[in-house]
Amino acid sequence: MTSAVQAPSASHDAAPFRAPRLSLPRIVEMNLGFFGLQFSFGLQQANMTPIYTFLGADEATMPLLWLAGPMTGLLIQPIVGALSDRTNSRLGRRTPYFLIGAVICSLCLFLMPYSSALWMAASLLWLLDAGNNITMEPYRAYIADRLEPGQRPAGFLIQSAFTGLAQCLSYATPSLLVGFGISQNLVDINGIPVIVRIAFVFGAILSISTIVWSVVRVPELKLTEAELAEMAAKPLGAGAALAEIRDAFIAMPRPMRQLAWAMLCQWYAMFVYWQFISLSVSRTLFPGGERGSAGANADFISASLTAQQMGVAYNAVAFIGALALIPVVRRLGAKPVHAACLVASGIAMMSLPMLDSRAAMFVPMIGIGLGWAGMMGNTYVMLADCIPPERTGVYMGIFNMFIVVPMLIETMTMPLIYAPLLGSDPRNAILLAGVLMLCGAVATLRVRTAA
Repeated sequence: MTSAVQAPSASHDAAPFRAPRLSLPRIVEMNLGFFGLQFSFGLQQANMTPIYTFLGADEATMPLLWLAGPMTGLLIQPIVGALSDRTNSRLGRRTPYFLIGAVICSLCLFLMPYSSALWMAASLLWLLDAGNNITMEPYRAYIADRLEPGQRPAGFLIQSAFTGLAQCLSYATPSLLVGFGISQNLVDINGIPVIVRIAFVFGAILSISTIVWSVVRVPELKLTEAELAEMAAKPLGAGAALAEIRDAFIAMPRPMRQLAWAMLCQWYAMFVYWQFISLSVSRTLFPGGERGSAGANADFISASLTAQQMGVAYNAVAFIGALALIPVVRRLGAKPVHAACLVASGIAMMSLPMLDSRAAMFVPMIGIGLGWAGMMGNTYVMLADCIPPERTGVYMGIFNMFIVVPMLIETMTMPLIYAPLLGSDPRNAILLAGVLMLCGAVATLRVRTAA
């Protein structure tokens, strides 16, 4: 994401932007579908490690069971982004992908907590992430299509705010269900808590309903005759989309290339955090072990709920922080603000393993929340104005590779370093994540965002 105060690139100056200004409530409505999408992601982040653990997964191989996210993102998002640039349907360019992805996502969310074996949960995660990825980049492109450059920071940061709010609620849902009287230790035959099952059903309903609301309330703009003619002149199909991805890589703007290093550090770190935070909290609060006896399993459920409540806290900070960052980014630019957010997140993660009380663990969530708000908002502000508008979809898809490739690298390397370098201790994994966040801040400051 690029700073709102910077001049647009030459490609943006070539023609006047045709989208009318939208009111703030309309910008909120067009992002409502992103709320449902991020609720789904929040359920994964909060519950997949516990689900895998209940089904007998080993700590060291946990990252391999999370392989679905980076692989589906790597394979699907660039292609779908390129195809959406070339799609001309009665529903629009991006909307068909929203709806297809939302249906797949809803079905998989409903089935996930009924998993009876590791292979079943892992397979459903692959399908779930495929659905999410079909929706994700066309949704990013839809924001860039629909908003004039001056409104894009608000659009993307409201997306970031909805990310915080949705994930806050998704992390909170199991604890809220406990508050309503459902026992946290009530489990099904596979050992998966009933509160997790109800949370996933709720997510399935939200996934489809919020997407439908957004596309009905704020439909895509109709393509102009010139845009239709340009689209008709381009070859169609998957082969043409792959060629477009190749050409876009070759012509990639320099700021976007430079952002790759910052993205590598911050997304490797965040993936480590999601995978190991439940295990780290459990190791700190209940040093006797996560699995085995009924008491140990009950302790791990308690630790998982604590980690989810910490997720509620940092996502609540992200929700408020993303809104508060809008005027700050307008004034100072996205780059220094994002670097500061990553520093706050890095310090917070490095402090977590040093805390030995449940209450103290919630304090670092302030820093992690600020970092998460920046990751979901500022980077897209740094990107949006440096890419040509006719290639928004494909570049948004390629940019997602800067997210999923670090996740893929983490998935393949963490099992190799977990025992020899991290001592088979999830708390050391969280420390590593904090160091990488600080490296991401340095890399962010090295990005040349001037046109």
